[in-house]
Amino acid sequence: MASMIKSVRNMGQRTSSSTDYGKNEEAHLENVGESAEVFAARHDYFTRYPNNWSKIREKFREPAAEMLGTMILILFGAGVDCQVVLSSNTSVAATPKGDYLSLNFGWACGAALGVWVSGGISGGHINPVVTLCLAVFRDFPWRKVPGYMLGQLIGAWLGAIIVFGNYFHAIDIFEGGKGVRTLKTAGLFSTFALDYMPSANCFFDEFIGAFILLMVVFAVSDKRNGPPPPGLVPLVIFIVILGVGAAFGMQTGYAINPARDLGPRIMTAMVGYGRQVFNFRNQYWIWCPIIGSFCGGLVACFVYDVFLFLGAESFINSPNASARRHFAHARNAERPLAPSGIPLDEDHVVDTV
Repeated sequence: MASMIKSVRNMGQRTSSSTDYGKNEEAHLENVGESAEVFAARHDYFTRYPNNWSKIREKFREPAAEMLGTMILILFGAGVDCQVVLSSNTSVAATPKGDYLSLNFGWACGAALGVWVSGGISGGHINPVVTLCLAVFRDFPWRKVPGYMLGQLIGAWLGAIIVFGNYFHAIDIFEGGKGVRTLKTAGLFSTFALDYMPSANCFFDEFIGAFILLMVVFAVSDKRNGPPPPGLVPLVIFIVILGVGAAFGMQTGYAINPARDLGPRIMTAMVGYGRQVFNFRNQYWIWCPIIGSFCGGLVACFVYDVFLFLGAESFINSPNASARRHFAHARNAERPLAPSGIPLDEDHVVDTV
């Protein structure tokens, strides 16, 4: 019996010699009374860490998923901006390659596929507003917020620099000279409001877009509100981004995502556009696409929780003194890995060192 226990503990560990491994395997099979084929069929052991790299990867896997998901968003979004706008110049393309509806579809595809790429790992936030709102109004860990937001910002920067590298020859032609960089092409990557827009209206435009987005995100993550199946959540995100762009995209470019605007804005400043992208309209980049988006999202989540959400995750539903005396509280109502709602399949996984 002692020999059997020892061999089971040593199972799965490699020895320095293949001969020793074979002997140990034979001894183990003899002890349990099973052939190699029967043992393999009956005993299926898994570990999350099959090698050293897997242990390292675990530490940044979720922020990396956010980075790649946000990169996908920008690849499609900035890519369609470049194709539609630059192709309007006959020196770039013989005929225009799209219109305003094409822009909306491109951004919607990027958002949906970005959520799909990252959803099962990090929840598919791909937006600092979503991350902050889930931390404030749900039980998303605050310790993960900085890593998620940094991953989103880096992903947006990466997506923008890739698109710029693909289209910079067309940008030179569109601008009228090699290396000429003005705000008319900086707007292919980050957002700039129309000239007639007053500051308050710019803020309100971004506020509305983020309000709609977060209202829908909280609805699809509420398991008591008829949420779609997990695999269809990216379709919902596609619809809401398409709708926001079609209804509210003209005046400010509907950033509704601080990383989506700041990451590409940093990229444009680095590749020749300079400080003009930050000095536009008294640091427009701070109070409109960043502060406006955060405010709209937070207000939307507060409104949703006050009037609709019944789950214990929200501080709105915290038990009062009477409920605490009876050890009573609301039931949890948030889907796992919100907003994607895709649960991790961790059955039969054993963490081994």
